[in-house]
Amino acid sequence: MPGRHYSKFIPPSLEMSELVCQKLDNDATDMLIDKWLERPHRPDSYYDWFQRVRERKHAANANARREQILLWNKGVFVPENIFTRTVDTGRLIPLDRTWVTHVYHHRSMKRLTMMPVIFSMLPELMLLRGMHDRGCDEIYVIVTDLKRHEMDQVTEYFQYVCRHTSAGSCKPSVERKINHDYIQLNNTLDRNRRTPCFPQIDLTLRAILHEKRPPFIVLFSHQTMSYSQILFAHPHFVPSKNVYHDFPSGCPNPGCTDNCCELIRFPKYGPEVAAVLCTKKKVRYRYGRRVRPKEMCNWIDCDVCFSEEASTSGSAVGEGGSEGSSEGSEASVDEHPVTRTSTSFAGLVCSRCKLVKYCSAEHQRMDWDEHRRVCVKPASD
Repeated sequence: MPGRHYSKFIPPSLEMSELVCQKLDNDATDMLIDKWLERPHRPDSYYDWFQRVRERKHAANANARREQILLWNKGVFVPENIFTRTVDTGRLIPLDRTWVTHVYHHRSMKRLTMMPVIFSMLPELMLLRGMHDRGCDEIYVIVTDLKRHEMDQVTEYFQYVCRHTSAGSCKPSVERKINHDYIQLNNTLDRNRRTPCFPQIDLTLRAILHEKRPPFIVLFSHQTMSYSQILFAHPHFVPSKNVYHDFPSGCPNPGCTDNCCELIRFPKYGPEVAAVLCTKKKVRYRYGRRVRPKEMCNWIDCDVCFSEEASTSGSAVGEGGSEGSSEGSEASVDEHPVTRTSTSFAGLVCSRCKLVKYCSAEHQRMDWDEHRRVCVKPASD
């Protein structure tokens, strides 16, 4: 049975892991975000990047505007004013939504707090959290002391294992290669006295992927000359290169000119260069929850999905105003009654920004307190 014994080809149980798990709750994440905003060296490279994204002109086409991934249209530089388009529901949600972090580390670090670990890659985690409406409430991190070339080797190993064993079986030649690479990595890291040892890294990572099924998992390295790796369960979870191609590397040295110097390897150029564990489309992969992109009402507590076959134009919901509604929005709702079983309802588009859709004027009013922070009329209109 899976999980009863350790095997390189059978998903292990997380209970078998000897690593210590430290849990950072939502309040701890809030505190880290506040400290990040209060850091003394603002503005910095991250602020400059968000500013460049803000200054990029919106596309004139309304459908293209609704596909915008990252928006900062109003207000000061705080997470609640920066919105991301989710890959699973198509909603625009602010970056101020927190998460719970599970940090797995060696028992020798038991007395140390893991908050500096999360703080060092907070901007990247905020953006990755913002990409998903569901499934990113918990983020998993494994702390290691791998050097750069060792991190490269470990990443290649996990990519190979996950891609060739995701269907449940593998060829004898593949099995021999996995055994050979496993022994080689184990001997190398053991000789260099790395903690945790490679069997524990392998066991914990594959157990998390199988039992928790997160969109991604972070292999963190506290080595000065190394980097931290983000392992994505599937290409659907990787950010778009159209937005993040010039994202900062995170290097703390302002005079550094090395393009390879980075604290965390954020996938700037899409799935082609990201560390993706499973790329096969026709297999029933067990790592990560399958993303089924759909368009939903922007009100967070609504589960109405809009039909892809329906007309993309829809009727416009009126601008929010002080009450979050207008007379025009009520007329639109009367023309298109909303039911959960409707197969032809295309949704009501916000008439001001044309960025989001609602199932009714009531939900548009309920969402206005949040949506007003990003809702602006495009300059092209």
